[in-house]
This record gives sequence, structure tokens and C-alpha cells, in this order.
Amino acid sequence: MINRDLIRRKIVQLTYAYYQNSNHNIDNAEKELLFALSKSYDLYNYMLQLIVALTQEAQKRYEVEVARAQREGAPEPSSRFAYNRFAVQLEENKMLADWADVKKSSWEEDIETVRKIYTAIVSSDLYASYIDGSMTKDHEEELTDYAYDREFWRRAYKTFIQNNDDLDALLEEKSLYWNDDKDIIDTFVLKTIKRFEPTSKADQELLPEYKDEEDRDFARKLFRATLLNCDAYQHYIGDACRNWDFNRLAYMDVVVMQIAIAELMTFPGIPATVTINEYVDLAKLYSTPRSGGYVNGMLDTIARFLISRGLIQKKLPERKGGHHGPHGPHGHKEG
Repeated sequence: MINRDLIRRKIVQLTYAYYQNSNHNIDNAEKELLFALSKSYDLYNYMLQLIVALTQEAQKRYEVEVARAQREGAPEPSSRFAYNRFAVQLEENKMLADWADVKKSSWEEDIETVRKIYTAIVSSDLYASYIDGSMTKDHEEELTDYAYDREFWRRAYKTFIQNNDDLDALLEEKSLYWNDDKDIIDTFVLKTIKRFEPTSKADQELLPEYKDEEDRDFARKLFRATLLNCDAYQHYIGDACRNWDFNRLAYMDVVVMQIAIAELMTFPGIPATVTINEYVDLAKLYSTPRSGGYVNGMLDTIARFLISRGLIQKKLPERKGGHHGPHGPHGHKEG
């Protein structure tokens, strides 16, 4: 689950923090990186656990409403939401239960947040169409009951959990490590919802913390290269900004470029254009509005220098007309 986008983002944050801290211990910094990444995996599980908490809230309210209806001789409410097939399967999931047991995690302390989201869901047009069976009337193929329930939660998550400022604020309050992970984590939760199959029952696999050991090694190697070779990398940056005073560069821009150079020089299998585009996006995310174009041009110049000196065996497209446009030759990644 912890992919390279998330790893790069964490390394930018922790490299910046490393230089703000007077105690420059690389071993401790690496432990902090791996801990920060493990907290991202906790957030993934915690968001899945939120679906379970909302389902349990729905079940409690359903039982109360059924008892009232029976007392009053009124029609009983629909059980569709309270006993949504996908959500019940998630509630019984062994991997999620094991994680919750180890981490002693639940949403009980934040039940008011759960209730607020629950109320928003059951008051929505999405919920009304789900209950009356019309939610997927525009689908070309009729969905099975299970697929219909799963599709409801995919839509509900995107609508009420993915873009929820109050929830984001709560998560940041609960952990400093969750301050800007959620946009990436949400994509993994949605991917997990789509992967669920009824035949897997409680044994449905969630996403592992790392896809393979290669990604964990990527995190360690990139972070160490960034910190151990900072003088050399900053020298390349200084040479590339001949017309600028190095000391006047935004410090976050320097951090981002330093990590990008580490990636260019440490991982021969990653194309230079991929690396440059990744760190252009990170500069735009963490530094100034103008940083994207500036960092793009700087990294292009540095990469071409490294290639020309045989320091990296990579290729870049020819410069059109021998110069950059305002954002360099690489364009921007979508998304």
C-alpha cells in the first residue's frame, strides 16, 4: 500500500525536519521515516474501520427503529444500510480485526464524528436512491445484491469521507503524521472497496503495508543518499543557479531538489523524466506557487550535467530550440 508517491512525500517532510533539528543522527532519522510510513498504513486501516463504525451505528439505530415500529404496529424500516453486505463482510474481516486488536484502535472516542457522518449519509439523495433500489439505474448491466451494496459504499466514501474538512481536522489532531496523507490513503481505501468479493468472506485480503521489500528499500536508500550526500547535491544546485544567490532560494525548493538528485543518482531504473516530474509536483505542493516551473528547469539542467559527465546513465528529450519553456521540457503529471 505504501507506494513511492507516499514515500517521496514523507522524505520531503522528514528531510526538511532533519535540517531544522540540531541532532543530526541519520539512524534515528531513518527510524522516524519508517515509523511515519507505518502511521500511513494505520490511517488506511483506520479509514476502513470508520466504515465499520458507521455500519455499527446504523445497526444500533435500526434495532431501535424496529422495536418502535413493532410497538406501534408501523411498517419496519429497511435493513439495507444497517446490514449492507459489503460493510458486514468488512466488519468481519480478519486482517482488519487483527490490526485493530494490536493497535487497540476504535472510533468510540470519536463517536460524535461517526454520528455526524452517519446523519449526512442518511439525509442524502444517494442514500434515498440506494434504499429504493434506483441508485444504479443508469448502469448498463444489473448489479448483484452484493455489488450494489459495495457500489453504495464506494460512492458514500467518496462523497462523505474523502472530502470532509471536519474529518481531516480530527485526523490531524489525532496524529501529526496524518496531516496530509489522507488524499493518497483515500485512493487506497477506494481501491480496497472495489477489490472485495463475497466469496472471500472474512479472509478477504486488505492491501499489505508494502507491496514488496523493494519499496521499503527504496525509502531507506533514498533517504540515506539524500542526507549523506547533501554537500555534493547542494553544490550541483548552486552551480545550476548561476544567476541566483543560492542563499536566497526557498529552503523547501533546495530540499526537494536535493532529494530529486539523490533519486537521479541512486536509482538507475527510474527514468529521469519521471523523477523530475515527481519532484516538480512536490515543489508545488510544499513550497511556493512559482516553485514548480523553477524546480523543473533547475532539475533539467542538473540532470543534463550529470548525464554529460557520465555520473548517471539516463536520457532526456532534446531541448526544443536549445532552451526551456517556462516549465522546462517535461510538462506536468496529471493528477
